Amino acid sequence: MKPKIYIETSFISYLTARPSRDLIIAAHQQITHEWWNTRREYFDIYTSHLVIREASAGNPEAAAKRLFILQDIPLMEMNESVMSMAEQLIQHHAVPKGSEEDALHIAVAVVNGADYLLTWNCTHIGNAERRNLIAEVCHKNGCEFPVICTPEELIGE
Repeated sequence: MKPKIYIETSFISYLTARPSRDLIIAAHQQITHEWWNTRREYFDIYTSHLVIREASAGNPEAAAKRLFILQDIPLMEMNESVMSMAEQLIQHHAVPKGSEEDALHIAVAVVNGADYLLTWNCTHIGNAERRNLIAEVCHKNGCEFPVICTPEELIGE
């Protein structure tokens, strides 16, 4: 059985965006492409309706590219348990108030039993300073905590 990965919107955005002139962003884009082309076959990949909604926003041409990539990826459930977990993450300051969608991404991955949450959002999702608090909230609610990482961290050998 392959490990389950929840891919959130920042990953899809880096995968489909025009090459950036910013060296760090360009490197992240290259790493994302490398991961997609060489590593995705080792995982069962999932996303959510939230990612579909976020990917649909903005420039219509860019949105179409994001949605094309997402079209065949199965969706994880967004149910009452997910909403409750997201509320807990906000209430316990694991994710700051005003970042409810970031809390929802984490909650979707947690409640649906993802092994990994793949992200480039290191402000609220892949933030090492928040990781222990997020894990604590998950464990208090009887859920396993997925590995939250960037594609660079999940590149394999």
